[in-house]
Amino acid sequence: MGMEKMEMEDTSSTLMEKGEKSAGARPPNKYEKLFQPCLAEVVGTMFFVFIGCVSVIENVPAAGRLQPALVHGLAVAIMVAVMDNISGSHFNPPFTIAIYLCGGMELCMVGPYLVSQLIGGVLGAGMAKVMTSPERYANATGAAFDILKTDSQLRGAIFGEVAMTCLVTMVVLLVAVNGKTKTPLAPFLVGCTVIINILAGGDISGTCLNPARAFGPALVAQYWSYHWVYWVGPIGGGVVAAALLRLILGDEKTRIILK
Repeated sequence: MGMEKMEMEDTSSTLMEKGEKSAGARPPNKYEKLFQPCLAEVVGTMFFVFIGCVSVIENVPAAGRLQPALVHGLAVAIMVAVMDNISGSHFNPPFTIAIYLCGGMELCMVGPYLVSQLIGGVLGAGMAKVMTSPERYANATGAAFDILKTDSQLRGAIFGEVAMTCLVTMVVLLVAVNGKTKTPLAPFLVGCTVIINILAGGDISGTCLNPARAFGPALVAQYWSYHWVYWVGPIGGGVVAAALLRLILGDEKTRIILK
């Protein structure tokens, strides 16, 4: 009886301790729910665009597409890994739009995220201009997307931006939003997808896949030729990826038909 009494007392003490911890746990405050995620999107996008722009401006001709591909992909992987639990690590307007369309975030956060990403893109492009020499910066047009020279290139470039953004956004949705396919390998898989996209399509459209990555350098370098392509293509690709999840690939919670 004495042993049973002691066990009951130990159990009661444990339950009381758990109850006290639960009572003491506070929900995220306004800063952590709103401002911190937006600031994380600014900082994450800023460093991604900064590193990406420098890799293009300082690209060694012999390296071709390999240097920018590796730099952009590894930068994405690192920033996604370290910022995921703060903001979800979007750093890209099409990702934010697609994640919202698939039920991964609240509508009230979409606008602040998009603004934060564009601000981050401008800051990152400005950092790249400060860091690099004027000659190299001018030669690379500030890492703005200047590969499109004529209207004859538009069809392939727009289709490429839609298709490649669809691929990387689909990967993001499958590894980070869709419950059935979530995985801790998300940063690695998203980074690898960015790398293979740039290696495949860099000479066709420049492989932007991100309006924030296009807007920052365009604003700082004041280069706007065919800039609209890098909004229409990536956003279109993000919407297509969201449709694929909602209609075909998503789990029962995400899918809106054939449940």
